[in-house]
Amino acid sequence: MQGLMMDVPLLVSSMIDYAAECHGDREVVSRELDGEIHRYSYRDAHLRTKKLAQAMERLGLGQGERVGVLAWNTRQYFEMFYGVPGMGGVLHTINPRLFHEQLVYIANHAEDTWLAFDAACAELVRAMAPELTTVRGYIFFGGRDELPDDLNLSRIEFYEELLAAEYGAYEWPEFDERRASTICYTSGTTGHPKGVVYSHRSMTLTSFMAMAGDNVAGFRAGIGEVFMPMAPLFHGNGWMCPFTAPMMGYKLVLPGREYEPDKLYELMEDEGVTLCFGVPTIWMILLNYLQQQNLTFSHLRATVMSGSKPPRALQESLLKDHGVEPMQGWGMTEALSSTKFSPVAQPEDRSDDEKLEIYQYGGRRAFGSKFKLIDDDGNELPKDGVAQGHLLVRGPTVASGYMKQNVGMSGQTGVVDGWLHTGDVAVLHPEGYVELADRSKDVIKSGGEWISSVELENAAMGHAEIAEAAVIAVEHPKWQERPLLIVTRMPGSTITGDQILDYLRDKVASWWLPDAVEFLDELPHTGTGKIYKLKLREAFADYTLAE
Repeated sequence: MQGLMMDVPLLVSSMIDYAAECHGDREVVSRELDGEIHRYSYRDAHLRTKKLAQAMERLGLGQGERVGVLAWNTRQYFEMFYGVPGMGGVLHTINPRLFHEQLVYIANHAEDTWLAFDAACAELVRAMAPELTTVRGYIFFGGRDELPDDLNLSRIEFYEELLAAEYGAYEWPEFDERRASTICYTSGTTGHPKGVVYSHRSMTLTSFMAMAGDNVAGFRAGIGEVFMPMAPLFHGNGWMCPFTAPMMGYKLVLPGREYEPDKLYELMEDEGVTLCFGVPTIWMILLNYLQQQNLTFSHLRATVMSGSKPPRALQESLLKDHGVEPMQGWGMTEALSSTKFSPVAQPEDRSDDEKLEIYQYGGRRAFGSKFKLIDDDGNELPKDGVAQGHLLVRGPTVASGYMKQNVGMSGQTGVVDGWLHTGDVAVLHPEGYVELADRSKDVIKSGGEWISSVELENAAMGHAEIAEAAVIAVEHPKWQERPLLIVTRMPGSTITGDQILDYLRDKVASWWLPDAVEFLDELPHTGTGKIYKLKLREAFADYTLAE
């Protein structure tokens, strides 16, 4: 027997419709590339997304054809998340921090037909254009006076002129909710980037999961939240903020390209930001600035960190020095919003130290997602808070494969027998908590035992004179592998390797202690801001440990 419910497809266009009708006056604030602040409402944005849909149809964009975007967090980019998928196209968000070869590869691999870009990415487009094989034309977010005269692009359209030519009297088409909506490529640190193709259905369900009332600690019904994503919109759909903020009725603050700590702090204070998501690195930079300037937050109450496990010292500073709930969540491009960020309900009189213990976990399993652990031989491990193994996940918001690749393993990740092998090593706790231990490719296997490079790095980062830390495995004649700690010092520091090891002795198991410490002026980073350990392994490939 079938249920008698209306078969209405879950489409992303319905989200901006809802925002315009139910909280249309709420603001979207955007810092433009020139530093000016632009304000408009969800109702205004709704009209512009419909004009964009009309414009893309007039340009001849076909159903399922891809539109690439190279840009930073501004209002035009926000509008692309609705205007392109809403009319049946597919939005391909491209990370401008990737290397030239990667940028060309993913634009060609996705078969982008149009490429939209802002002035900050014009030089990237100049270098890419001669090698792009499927792009029919380009859309520039800025004015005619902002476009370099010598780009020599085959065809150029101007975003605001395209919208000005339309009336916005547009009815979103209905189609299969399983059709593609957006594409995001992984950073490809072990090979070519891999394309994750999200459907309208998965985006809607992911947004629902991210909006659960207990998803963010201290959720307060009826209170006007102000949400600023420091995660760029090209990172996993901006951690879903283009969809969740309009659906929840949050005031949305987009920081543009300006990620200098003084500019971020100024925007957060001026706009009254209460929630802010971002990777640990940007928070470390921001908190160092606040400490130097003797400042604190006036409105911010909670943050979510993901992408890598934040150092405990960073979380402690957020909570104890600034009164900000330092949540973290496990996730990846292939499995957005698979965890909730808030802890299971606890007594209200918990101490800060008790809270910090819970916040060491990478969130807890969200409804709809399932997790399990396996050992090296594929045997399932218990979720007892002790067993450590390879993390697998499945659910309606988890990728079933990669673009133009059959289901199966590709490098450290891939789908086998209906489970996504995440490439992470983790511990699963009772009550659904996920504790990230390491990446499978980064874990150090010493004498048959695992050493977590992440835990060592975060312990080292607790030292006030260490700016960044990375741990890699180096060969050892007896133990097969041993940890090498590579650090950058804070400005003015003269700390030595022996002093760092002394600092670590009471913070990690004795057999985890690095066998050596090396110093670099700067650590290499990937296009997504993570430490590029592949480059470190290459640089220290011939490293010999002292006897």
